[in-house]
Amino acid sequence: MHHIRTNFTDIYALHLNNGDDILESLRQFVTEQKIHNAVFLSAFGSVTHYHFHVVASGDLPPAEEYPRGEKALDVVAITGGVLSGRVHAHITFTDDKIAFGGHLEPGCKVLTFINIYLGVMAADDDMSRWDTF
Repeated sequence: MHHIRTNFTDIYALHLNNGDDILESLRQFVTEQKIHNAVFLSAFGSVTHYHFHVVASGDLPPAEEYPRGEKALDVVAITGGVLSGRVHAHITFTDDKIAFGGHLEPGCKVLTFINIYLGVMAADDDMSRWDTF
């Protein structure tokens, strides 16, 4: 087990517009702002296209599946964070029947808007291996 103790130095509110790619926009913002470590606090909006990946086996490394499609969906959450400058985000979509999602992949295109709130951590600790096994 590893841990760090930190505080937020900044909280950013991002507003993405129709046609923006969510992951590409996040990566660009993190690079431009030189964000080292951060956590996604909240997100909401809608998309016209979805693309994510999920684990598909209990093996190490696990098999993965990459669902993608074109459908108007609500985004009810983006979780995860920025680990040593690298965006690691998970996304939850909904329609009128179910919620689904996984690890955010390129190709999630904004419909109306996406608002994302990102808390930047004061610690510049090396978190580059916090999403490996």
